[in-house]
Amino acid sequence: MTEEGAVLERLAELRAIVAHHNQRYYELDDPEITDADYDLLVTELRSLEAAHPEVGEAGSPTSTVGGAPSSQFAPILHLRAMQSLDNAFSDDDLRAWAERLERLLGDETPTLSFSCEPKIDGLAMSLLYRHGRLDRAATRGDGVTGEDVTMNVATIASVPQTLPDPSAAEVPVLEVRGEVFMARADFEAMNDRQRVLGEKTFVNPRNAAAGALRQKDPSITAQRPLSFLAYQLGVVEGVAEGSAWNPSTQHEVIDQLGRAGFLTAAEATVEVGIEAVLERCRAFDARRHDLVYDIDGVVIKVDALELHDRLGSTSRAPRWAIARKFPPEERTTTLLDIEVSVGRTGRVTPFAVLAPVFVGGTTVGVATLHNEDQVLAKDVRPGDLVVVRKAGDVIPEVVGPAPGQRERAGRGEPWSFPASCPSCGQPLRRAEGESDTQCTNRSCHAQLVQQIAYFASRGALDIEGLGEQRVDQLLQAGLITSPASLYRLEASQLEELEGMGELSANNLVAAIAASKARPMHKVVVGLGIHDLGPAGAKVVVRAFPDLHALAAATEDALAALDGIGPTIAKRVVAFMADPEHAQLVAELAALGVGVVEVRDGSLPQNLLGKAIVVTGAIPGYTRESAEQAITDRGGTSPGSVSKKTYCVVAGEAPGASKLTKAEQLGIPVIGADAFAALLEQGELPR
Repeated sequence: MTEEGAVLERLAELRAIVAHHNQRYYELDDPEITDADYDLLVTELRSLEAAHPEVGEAGSPTSTVGGAPSSQFAPILHLRAMQSLDNAFSDDDLRAWAERLERLLGDETPTLSFSCEPKIDGLAMSLLYRHGRLDRAATRGDGVTGEDVTMNVATIASVPQTLPDPSAAEVPVLEVRGEVFMARADFEAMNDRQRVLGEKTFVNPRNAAAGALRQKDPSITAQRPLSFLAYQLGVVEGVAEGSAWNPSTQHEVIDQLGRAGFLTAAEATVEVGIEAVLERCRAFDARRHDLVYDIDGVVIKVDALELHDRLGSTSRAPRWAIARKFPPEERTTTLLDIEVSVGRTGRVTPFAVLAPVFVGGTTVGVATLHNEDQVLAKDVRPGDLVVVRKAGDVIPEVVGPAPGQRERAGRGEPWSFPASCPSCGQPLRRAEGESDTQCTNRSCHAQLVQQIAYFASRGALDIEGLGEQRVDQLLQAGLITSPASLYRLEASQLEELEGMGELSANNLVAAIAASKARPMHKVVVGLGIHDLGPAGAKVVVRAFPDLHALAAATEDALAALDGIGPTIAKRVVAFMADPEHAQLVAELAALGVGVVEVRDGSLPQNLLGKAIVVTGAIPGYTRESAEQAITDRGGTSPGSVSKKTYCVVAGEAPGASKLTKAEQLGIPVIGADAFAALLEQGELPR
């Protein structure tokens, strides 16, 4: 076959594949591949079409929008086409888009301002109001014709049936565009209910929302927790100059929609220049999991509406807007094998060995499978194509087999948990009623490696140069047996090890010695007491400032501490009562490890007894320094909101769950601008 013939064959193949997946996604709400895999196919198709313009785009899925309307709903012809958006997958893509805008607008155009809005992973919707009353609701469909889902949309609480803004009653035709979605918390609660009822759970919020909206019976839709977020005005007729319904910028559109009773994106901002837009996109990406809804990118729009007319559109997308897509959080790859690892507490965890795949901004080769029950429930087997998810800093996990894998002929045998520990060979045990499998041999080499590496990690004693591989080497050589034995190492012993010379040996011994001066709460973290994290450790050492005092603490005294409670108190006392742990604590104390933490006496203790939760970015502070500022004044800064919380300080992109919990409990919430006054006065600013 000639090169030209091969190109034409691949083009035809890609067009058929993309058209098939468009139907699965837009029409059937049952995608077979992840969004990222779909984007790769479309990108390849666009590249081939751009390189071979002679084949044309007529009939290609790259020139169409969405999918054909479903025959189960009456068709609605949109007053103005609902287009899709072009995508930018990198900073360079976004800069190139901005350069195209400048060329189209000419040199006389000043630096552009852009509206930056979260790209919600939902279902595009058009709401048509006549004189302020909802007349009809339609899906995007193929962009020209949508589906009449008015009765279903009427069940969504965040869709006003009559706009409360009196000025809307004077507008003959008002089209509001936005996204129907399911909030993450609502989606999880709905799936929990489905599990209790023994019914099918939903794969993700987007599919759940789309499926709920396309129910023939509106009463079923009403049972699903759908929401609507407005972000655009479509057709507006009969509005005078100067009316609030005749705005001049996109950010004014959002403000007016909010005043009219619609839910809008509080995170939307206006940025001047493309470099500021890039910074805003990075901020969105870093905090995307703190939002109440799933987003897969940022929508960037030229803010001045008069420029929208000048820039115009292509056949499928406006030139004045683009979607900056985030690195994919889900991808499909091959499951090569299932193995198990042994943790510091003896917990044995299955993990997937994968054909490397780029997901969540990194290349992933292994992913957790949590426990034996999860492997069985997901029914993933070596050789399967599987969906892998990596969200932010969360450990990559296997979501399940890709669609069609369970029905595939020639699948491998179901995986079974090993009977013995892969490290020490001792039998593994799973207690009745427990989901975890344990290696109960405390001398297990793998457990010791993890325990000592955790003790030396950045969150604990922060011993530079002492990672898992080095700890493994020291244990194999018989030079250490516990965290305390680290402090007896001599440089002359280390010089004999492979990869260790005189300089590196001296550096490691010096780093170990320096760790003795770490604050006491770091030592408590390094002990690895179950459920006692950094925030809890700080609370504990304020009441019990050295290891001897902590070893003698009673359950009642610990449980009385704010942020500790009876469960953690019981775990601390049990840890200290264990003979091996008691010996370790005594050795560390005798070696002088850990500096007793004393508050800065120059600061007023005006927050004494007050629990203050910090969420989001506080200008001028890191998360740790903001919490330190609170604890230096006698307060505590737990990681979650409770009835004991004095107030919540909400910075930029705060955690939605914390704000929701504060609202439910009636806990005051203050902004980052009031933090300094709180520290100075010790009271909520008036």
